[in-house]
Amino acid sequence: MVKWLNGYIARSSFAILVLFLFLLLGRIVFAETSTPSPSPTPTPTPTQTQDNSSKASELEKQIREYEQKVLELQGQGKTLSSQIGVMNSQIKLTELRIAGVKEKINQLQQDIAVAQEKVSKLETDIDRTTRVLAERIAAVYQVGRIQPWQMFLTARNIDDVFSRLKYLRIVQVFDKKKVYAAEQAKVDYNNQKEIFEDKEAEAEVLNKKLEGYTQQLDAEKSAKESLLSTTKNDEKKYQQLLAATRAEYEAILGIVSGKGNEVEVGGVSEGARIASVIQGQSCNSGGSHLHFIVQTNGATQNPFNYLSNADYENCSGSSCNSGDGDPFNPSGSWNWPINPKIKFNQGYGNTWAVNHTWVGQIYNFHNGIDINSDSSEVKAVKSGTLFRGSYSGGGGCALRYVRVKHNEDGIDTLYLHVNY
Repeated sequence: MVKWLNGYIARSSFAILVLFLFLLLGRIVFAETSTPSPSPTPTPTPTQTQDNSSKASELEKQIREYEQKVLELQGQGKTLSSQIGVMNSQIKLTELRIAGVKEKINQLQQDIAVAQEKVSKLETDIDRTTRVLAERIAAVYQVGRIQPWQMFLTARNIDDVFSRLKYLRIVQVFDKKKVYAAEQAKVDYNNQKEIFEDKEAEAEVLNKKLEGYTQQLDAEKSAKESLLSTTKNDEKKYQQLLAATRAEYEAILGIVSGKGNEVEVGGVSEGARIASVIQGQSCNSGGSHLHFIVQTNGATQNPFNYLSNADYENCSGSSCNSGDGDPFNPSGSWNWPINPKIKFNQGYGNTWAVNHTWVGQIYNFHNGIDINSDSSEVKAVKSGTLFRGSYSGGGGCALRYVRVKHNEDGIDTLYLHVNY
């Protein structure tokens, strides 16, 4: 009996020791392990190669050089050769800007391709990880949660207990890694998708800039061809052109400042005939057109703020309907001073002609709009008092015009290059 009791005590002590170790190990195995928080994986983008980097740097250097050259040439004497030099340099500058933008677009396309490839790979990784996790969740649900004491009771021996604990820990670690991998893949996917979208937006901006530079280049080449065609590459003709433009500009300034010789005619109603556009060349004008000005209290205003919409052809750029001309954007209610269809030759303010032709050497702001149509009849845009006038300045001729002082306080309209 004593022998049996001693054996029982020994077996019980061993069982208690095993249970203690099992519970301790089970606690270690099933304790929550810290999982690092997902963070965006650094995203490598294509770095410029030696050739690309040196090419981009060289283009930037040449652009700066030609920007300075254009400024220097613009400050030189107003000769045909200097103007051609400015145009040639400006054309070269625009060509360099186009090349620079194309280089940036090429680099962006490489970046976009890399980002797109990463997004596609991450989508595949997320799909695969999601499937594995779904399978693991289903398996765990079917088996149920195994408690440490269940392993102890069903184990064949102590080695079997430790073997089960070991494999349970391996499965637990595997599951946690898969969960972390899924979270990390999602973070990386969002990061790469944002990079991809940013690159695409940047490329869109550059493409619009490229389109603008291309239109500008076409306009600059057209302006040069027009100048050479008009002057026949003759310095004397060019100086005559400048002199006529200068004389017209001075006459217009004189008229808007109230220095013209005027005679009051009397009251006129809206739409009444008040003059006719001179056909062909006239005083300091190279061709038929009406120079229409709106003034409020002596200050010129944009006529488009007063005129209503009308059928028109935009010939204010490098050619008619070229797409590079001045904006035609009437937003008012007045009828036009000439019958539509309106041939729009030059807009108000900083115009295409100011920026791309010889007139930019004479003035930098156009104080009215130049228009024409198949009809030469000029009509009052609103009722008021009619004045006929002329201004004699440089060029030995008198620029004829009419003015209507409208019933609205402080508003005058002027109609230049007309007969009455």
